[in-house]
Amino acid sequence: MHSVNTPTTRTRDGADTDWWREAVIYQIYPRSFADSDGDGIGDLPGIIARLDHLVALGVDALWLSPFYPSPQADAGYDVADYRDVDPIFGRLADADRLITEAHDRGLRVVVDLVPNHTSSAHAWFVEALAAAPGSPARDRYVFRDGRGPGGDEPPNSWRSVFGGPAWTRTDNPDGTPGQWYLHLFDAGQPDLNWDSKQVRDEFVEILRFWLDRGVDGFRVDVAHGLVKQADLADWHYPEETTSGGHVEQPRPPMWDQDGVHEIYRQWRTVLDAYPGARILVAEAWVQPAERLAAYVRPDEMHQAFNFEYLEAAWSAEAQRTVIGRSLAAADAVGAPTTWVLSNHDVLRHATRLALPVGAPRPRGIGTDDPQPDTALGLRRARAATLLMLALPGSAYLYQGEELGLPEHTTLPDEVRQDPTWLRSGHTERGRDGCRVPIPWEADSPSYGFGPTDASWLPQPPIWAEYALDRQRDVPGSTYEMYRTALRLRHEHGLGRGGLRWMESPDDVLAFRIGSGTDTGAETGGEVIVVTNLSAGPVALPPGTELVHASGPLTATGQVPTDVTAWARRRAR
Repeated sequence: MHSVNTPTTRTRDGADTDWWREAVIYQIYPRSFADSDGDGIGDLPGIIARLDHLVALGVDALWLSPFYPSPQADAGYDVADYRDVDPIFGRLADADRLITEAHDRGLRVVVDLVPNHTSSAHAWFVEALAAAPGSPARDRYVFRDGRGPGGDEPPNSWRSVFGGPAWTRTDNPDGTPGQWYLHLFDAGQPDLNWDSKQVRDEFVEILRFWLDRGVDGFRVDVAHGLVKQADLADWHYPEETTSGGHVEQPRPPMWDQDGVHEIYRQWRTVLDAYPGARILVAEAWVQPAERLAAYVRPDEMHQAFNFEYLEAAWSAEAQRTVIGRSLAAADAVGAPTTWVLSNHDVLRHATRLALPVGAPRPRGIGTDDPQPDTALGLRRARAATLLMLALPGSAYLYQGEELGLPEHTTLPDEVRQDPTWLRSGHTERGRDGCRVPIPWEADSPSYGFGPTDASWLPQPPIWAEYALDRQRDVPGSTYEMYRTALRLRHEHGLGRGGLRWMESPDDVLAFRIGSGTDTGAETGGEVIVVTNLSAGPVALPPGTELVHASGPLTATGQVPTDVTAWARRRAR
């Protein structure tokens, strides 16, 4: 077994086995975090050099998006080898050093696992293409004969999430048309067949490979997609990544099938055999909340991203409803709720919240689209962040949101790399706008991303005003707002507190949260949270004093529109 050290994670009440229940976990998209060698692509040594930023920010763990060998058809989510590091990101020794140095700083490390599909360059798929229909090699993937005369039509009507058909036809060794293979995403990402024992056994060994190297858990990509309905029935609703963006429609045959739970129960037994409370985190676009809760039953995963919360409209009614429903569903299975506002697949919330309330979320914004109100978006994003960080459970932050970064909405179309842009016929710009390398120093090459001006996606000139060195130690900056919020969240035990709603106007959210021991001391005790989504300012509850806020209060001490305030009872 690979020798590892144990993280000295900052825990509360000496509890170590359930650290994940209230953890704040920071997502790193390796391509865009920090570049050590000047090639314009972020890498593992660059991440290591910036670990102290995460310590200063106050997070408990980091989650790394894929860094495995890959042709990069989908920015690394097309994995060719699950047991190594792509040379563009470094070496396997760099991954070991990152884990060690993070643990030395009290940070845990969660890595991405991509089990729904491999890369078409994976040795298994190369073997499958060379093998005959019905062979064991093809059984690891989803190969089918086509429909219609000569099998010229795809096996069913399924569409790729990235646009276009979800099937690609192969060629036989003699050049004649062959079978079709399923890819719910890019053609370079063939779906695995999870009815295959070889597939199941292989991923257990992949888990053990990284657990032996000391990782503290896995974020499981497309966790709701591994098992498909056995008959591969046609699907005539619009294709989405979710199990039902519209709750009233039937569950799609490619998402959230009951068979996935048997897989995760097996994985849980593997992780439970290791010391240190290793965790599984589901990226499961599943609705309603009760269906999502099935993924975090006591013998399955530890966390599941709450995408219903991410998608909720910026209104008091929508926020109150999704928070209440999420907490009730998670409580029913004894799990924490896992809150998230931004990630590498959606518009950054500093831009998304500037859109008209209730409008559908676009899949990317470009130069000829209506441009969001940057100031309004940041104001709402700060308020949403303080609301989220006060909620009980775990929270995930996406790199750069602590700087208030908006989406890059004027990215030139000719530099876009997201396969969505191509496969949608240039109708959906995709996710590149939230993946632009982040700024560290305003006056440095590539804003401190790397030692040169190289950047795999161009950074906008406005990045200078968001750079970390322009915000550090600046009262009221977004960075300092995050730092203070994370410190207070830990001091007051907000992540493990019980939420109790308070009476408030219809357009205002107000609740109590925390340890429930309101001593009036400098730290600890109950916090009262007020988020004002009404048209005018509102007063804090009588007898309270301000602890923290997402923006300045009025001259009379009221909470303005689109501001969240944390308060506590005044000492008697």
